[in-house]
Amino acid sequence: MNMKQAFTLSLSLLILVSGFSQAKKSTTAKPTTNKTVVAPTKKTIATVEKPAVNDGGHDISITLNPAKNQKVYLGCYYGKGKAIMDSCKLDESCKGHFKGAKKLVGGIYFVVSQAYSIQFEVLVGNQQNFHITGDTTQKDKFEITGSVDNDLFKSYSKSTSEIGTIINNLSGTLKDAKTTADSAKIRTAMKEKNAELLKVRDDIIEKNPNTLMSALLAAMRRPEAPAIPVDPITKKADSTYPYRFVKDHYWDDVVFADERLLRTPFFEPKIDEYLKYYVSPESDSIIPEIQYMLLSSRDSKEMYAYLLTKFTNKYINPEYMGQDKVFVHLFTDYYLHGDTTLLDTKSKKTIIDRGYSMMLNQLGSVAPPLDLTDTTGKVISLYSLKNKFTLFAYWDPTCGHCRQEIPVLDSIYRAKWKNLDVKVYSAISKDDLLPELKKFIIEKNLPKDWYYTYETRAAKEATEKAGVPNFRQGYDLNKTPIFYLLDAEKRIIGKNLTIHQIDDLISKKLKTNSK
Repeated sequence: MNMKQAFTLSLSLLILVSGFSQAKKSTTAKPTTNKTVVAPTKKTIATVEKPAVNDGGHDISITLNPAKNQKVYLGCYYGKGKAIMDSCKLDESCKGHFKGAKKLVGGIYFVVSQAYSIQFEVLVGNQQNFHITGDTTQKDKFEITGSVDNDLFKSYSKSTSEIGTIINNLSGTLKDAKTTADSAKIRTAMKEKNAELLKVRDDIIEKNPNTLMSALLAAMRRPEAPAIPVDPITKKADSTYPYRFVKDHYWDDVVFADERLLRTPFFEPKIDEYLKYYVSPESDSIIPEIQYMLLSSRDSKEMYAYLLTKFTNKYINPEYMGQDKVFVHLFTDYYLHGDTTLLDTKSKKTIIDRGYSMMLNQLGSVAPPLDLTDTTGKVISLYSLKNKFTLFAYWDPTCGHCRQEIPVLDSIYRAKWKNLDVKVYSAISKDDLLPELKKFIIEKNLPKDWYYTYETRAAKEATEKAGVPNFRQGYDLNKTPIFYLLDAEKRIIGKNLTIHQIDDLISKKLKTNSK
């Protein structure tokens, strides 16, 4: 059984390319901690102490047949990616050393051949002076001597493989059971063997508390809900109990400041699974969860920076409408308090520009003013429109996607929205596209009661001189097309949706209002 199988991970062995970036520890100063947020109360059982990783050095010798005179690499998992951490040149006897003045940060590493193919995986813990023997023609047959962590892993793999085989055999006989009693007996045996598997894991954690193997097994451990309680009065079982139990105890054995977890292929997927299955997609539910992780990782510059970057990337362009509020939270409570020191110049500008833009157009907030010029030269104020709904459409008449979407918008408007008191206030992305706009209106016979507007150069210069956000910043307009749906009071009730999603939203709002 290889390491991926023992850790119940589904990973493909990818061919590495020389472009892997080397993962380095952050050298930035610790960000300011004058936050206005408080971590939610969570039960945390810190079963693993974070080890010192930079005292001493590493000297991992290797014999890799038949790769004489070839260069080999030592890589590690890093979040969902991989990184090359060291290399060495094998001699005539196929021997070499991965050697350095500093210890490697612990984690799951792997040996990579000169052809950039992963050979096998290795646990690198505190003990970093050991020997690896392997063969490129028999990747599953390798030996590691002089490493407690790898001895533990070998023993664990042997036990789990043996017990797993018995469980699989029992499962196979279940379908052939003749009676209910036989089925019950087999299920009991399977349950006992599963308990034995858990005991093997728990024994390693208990008896070897400061090893990497213990840390990995503890971090991977999934809470097991006890029997569902039954209300003594109603005699009804609480069907939500298992979900709530697992959610409440999901992070019990994870030490977020332990940066060794970054160098595993399961830690980041564990976070993603939690956010997907145990946290409501509403931003107000997400914020306390990621806040807990960030504040819990403060003692590790590397882990903190990694998580902050992960959550920033995830919510700056969120999967669901309204989740950009999570990014705004990160911006106001973290980046504006000094955490931009973690960013390069380009990333810092992106974060600051998007942060200030998104603050102006959150769901439920009043839409920023729009006073743009139409095709006749008249200034049209958004707030002069008095109707149940206003659709603000930002587009480009030369954009292929826009040229497909605007006629669809026209069809739905004529067939349905016009009778529902929906007004369309459109704006093109550049003033020099005015001729193209007029041409497109005629070509597609677009409605005459829409507002077709643009920002004149004079208006743009005046806005810049005044130092106030322009309409693109106010609506976070970084692509085309973009649609906003506003209610009668010009509050934002929909953004970054497709036309058909907007149609559904209008129908739902009308039903809600009628009730």
